[in-house]
Amino acid sequence: MTTTPTRPAATRLRWLGFSLLILTVLLIMIDNTVLSLAMPFISKDLAATGTQMLWIGDVYSFVLAGLLVSMGTLGDRIGRKKLLLIGAATFGIASLIAAFAPTAEALIAARVLLGVGGATLMPSTLSLIRSLFPDPVERRTAIGIWSAAAVGGSALGPLVGGFLLEHFWWGSVFLINVPVVLVLVPAGALLLREAKNPDPGPWDLRSVFLSMIGMVGVVYAVKETSAHGVGLPVVISAVAGVAALWLFVRRQKKLPRPLIDLKLFRNPSFAGVIAANMLSIFGMSGLFYFFSQYFQLVQGYRPLMAGLAGLPSTLASIVVSVLAGALVARTSSRAVLAGGLALMGLAMIPMAFLAPDTSYPFVAVAMVAIGIGMAMTYTTANDLVLSSVRKEEAGAAAAISETGYELGMALGIATLGSIVTGIYQRFPVPAGTPADLAANARDSLAGAVEVSRGMAPAPGQQLLSAAQEAFTSGLAVACAAGAVLLLGAAVLAWTLLKRLPGEKSSGTREADVQSGG
Repeated sequence: MTTTPTRPAATRLRWLGFSLLILTVLLIMIDNTVLSLAMPFISKDLAATGTQMLWIGDVYSFVLAGLLVSMGTLGDRIGRKKLLLIGAATFGIASLIAAFAPTAEALIAARVLLGVGGATLMPSTLSLIRSLFPDPVERRTAIGIWSAAAVGGSALGPLVGGFLLEHFWWGSVFLINVPVVLVLVPAGALLLREAKNPDPGPWDLRSVFLSMIGMVGVVYAVKETSAHGVGLPVVISAVAGVAALWLFVRRQKKLPRPLIDLKLFRNPSFAGVIAANMLSIFGMSGLFYFFSQYFQLVQGYRPLMAGLAGLPSTLASIVVSVLAGALVARTSSRAVLAGGLALMGLAMIPMAFLAPDTSYPFVAVAMVAIGIGMAMTYTTANDLVLSSVRKEEAGAAAAISETGYELGMALGIATLGSIVTGIYQRFPVPAGTPADLAANARDSLAGAVEVSRGMAPAPGQQLLSAAQEAFTSGLAVACAAGAVLLLGAAVLAWTLLKRLPGEKSSGTREADVQSGG
């Protein structure tokens, strides 16, 4: 009886701590998407070369992909709260440096530091949920809110960036992170409880190095192939990355206390969820990567309107993310995860008939269905990943999940992007168009728009219409390929999670998932 009065206070404290994790996720996701709008201003003010602009845009994701697994396992060892606070402070300092970077080289260095901070934050937020909410029902609700924050942050990025760039200089897109960090670090130190593996074993630096080289090599090769095709640097990077990952796996098998316990992947729940989640990101990444271009350069929307065009899908994702836990309680994780993937795949099928004059309501309905399916999949997948492991391994599990997300995004944009680009570059230009202008027009749809403006009205409109038709055809084929991948992922999830019963109660579900049966 004496402990009863403290329970409401403990519950409030736990949810206050959780609110800081949500603030962290919003910070990261807004930062991920806000930079794209600032790139033209950065290019002009810092006189950055094309290569430097590519590194400014990509180096963050390279560092993030390379360090996620290592940082997740480090959190299990030194404490996830400690790692979160260190990462947040690093992120704030890097943001300050980036905001006032005097040269492109300084901005690239700041983006590297931002990648280090980001790699500590994402797995820390997800793994801390595992310790904050031992009750499966509460944890599903928390993960739903966490997922909604991730989706909402991604959508807010372009809107926040557009507002800042209309009123301030490009550095403001980085500077907004600083006050958030100034609140997050002291509040986190007070409100969050420490959680770590009490007997984790050593942090094997050789494994850390192999993991980093492997992931950076593979992601770099994938992105460069998408942007510039296959060349010697890409081949060297791919071979080095695959070799490093192979050596990493061999080393984990030999170590008595490995950095990552590969036995996790013997659990069909864990392995199936990671694979299905990666395939889902792979399948839909091309759609969301290219649709902003479709709205602006084919449909003629202004940048703000293009951002608002995706708002119905985002709102649907946020709502369903929060409600996904209740849906799992009424059905099963297997049904919700596979159902979400199937819904995404089915909604992609109409997109395979996309045309330059397709009406917005047609596209919006499909995108809302995709957003609902994505929310069902992402929220349930993260819940299953955390539930599939012991709480001492939550950091490693969260890092693997986030790494799968990053790898799926990179592979999807590269593969589906190659389909779009390959079809687009074959469009016919009007007879008599100079070779250099034709090359510029075929390089990108934005290039075709610029070239058409400098031509006489009739051939300019002819070139632009052909370019828009080719781009839309490529996007439609990519959507068809994405539909096949997503429906295949749904079958995979349903098959590999077949050992999960109907989950009559949260306790039954928890025991079943942890046993892999």
